[in-house]
Formats: sequence, structure tokens, C-alpha cells
Amino acid sequence: MEPISSLSREYLYFVIQGAAGFEPVEVAFTAPGVEPTSGQWQAASWTSPSADGLPRARILVGPGSPVVLTDGTYQAWVRITGTVEQPVLPCGLIPVT
Repeated sequence: MEPISSLSREYLYFVIQGAAGFEPVEVAFTAPGVEPTSGQWQAASWTSPSADGLPRARILVGPGSPVVLTDGTYQAWVRITGTVEQPVLPCGLIPVT
């Protein structure tokens, strides 16, 4: 993923294979290689599918949003809550400058 500025408020998008796109979805940000704890999850939402038809989760980050990321590199995680399953997916590194 391209670096984002810690001064920027913008949506981050995650393409999620295997999701229907209407389940409750949450995102967490941790240090690279560290799994999220229960208090780190933030509500996210679904948006229009990607070009290949896969659902996309999104979360607003930056000043004035519920998630403020200071300079550093973060591991993004997406958690989807289905009726039976609750997958927790590592979704790449987010560089913040």
C-alpha cells in the first residue's frame, strides 16, 4: 500500500475474498506481526465491490476520525462476523508518514 500522511483523513479499503459484503465488519491496526486484542477493533463498513466484483471493507482514519494513526508502519486486520464463522484476516502493512 502507498504511504499515507498522518495529517490526512481518508478511507482505507480492503478487498475481502469470500465475504458477502453485508456482514458486520471491523478493522484493527497493530504493530507488524502482532495480533489484535479485543479492544483494538473499530467498526468498519462495506462499499461498492472492487473491479473484479469482490466486496470491499473500508474505514476512515486520520485526525477527526475514530482511528488516528501516528507516523509508523501498521499491520491492518479485518474481522468479519458471520452467523457461524468469524475470520480474522491480516490485510497488509500501512505506512504512515
